[in-house]
Amino acid sequence: MEKPVIAIMRPDMHLDSSVALLRSHGFDVIAAPMIELRDNRDSNFDGFVERVLACESDIVIFTSANGIAFTMQKIDDPKRFVHALNKTSVVAIGSKTKRALETRGINVSMMPDSYSSKGIAELLRGTDGKTVEVVRSTHGDPALITELGGSGDGVLVHETAVYRLVLPDDGRQQRMIKDALNGKIDVFAFTSAMTAHNFMTVARSMGAEGRIVDVLCERVVAAIGDPTADVLSGYGVSVDVMPEKFTFRDMVDAIMFMCRQTK
Repeated sequence: MEKPVIAIMRPDMHLDSSVALLRSHGFDVIAAPMIELRDNRDSNFDGFVERVLACESDIVIFTSANGIAFTMQKIDDPKRFVHALNKTSVVAIGSKTKRALETRGINVSMMPDSYSSKGIAELLRGTDGKTVEVVRSTHGDPALITELGGSGDGVLVHETAVYRLVLPDDGRQQRMIKDALNGKIDVFAFTSAMTAHNFMTVARSMGAEGRIVDVLCERVVAAIGDPTADVLSGYGVSVDVMPEKFTFRDMVDAIMFMCRQTK
């Protein structure tokens, strides 16, 4: 590939920086958000806050930087809450989440080697008699809660979903599908299971699901994490590139490596 065209589907808040990164690596970019983040306050949130403030929580897990932002905007007394959080063992799913926590004055005690729900479960395996809080989106991997509950004797796991993911509909999504069908895209980069699912949902709404699967099977498909790859596999699409660390930058590096190999 001389100058491959890559499709990215991250939320609007991440698109500009992602496009700049890819262009600096020599890609042309077609970008359309396939997910939009919106605030969510479920019935578990107040209990989560009360347990943290009462020092009843032992471990608090944040699975994204977005989860921190949506949590803190719902907190009445952020200074007190951060002080209480720092009495727990705070787990960040990866380096970006760690930086977002530390920027707010929150100390990170642990971070898994594998930036994934599976990595967190492995990190905490053998935990006994602890109260664990999981803070994430409404579309978090359910396996994390199951595995944490079985990670040790007497482990009590609470979950709160502080934001939700919806499918945007501003015309860019349909244009991306049309560009894909017209052979204008060489590489498809799926950064989450929901972006993959929503991409296929848009194609289906256009009566093009079968054709888009054929296109994906003929192009390079990159995915962050097993849940994303599993969604694509469910549609009959195999993944060609998956980074060892589940970050966008690491995925770009892995795609670059593959492109060099195919020249």
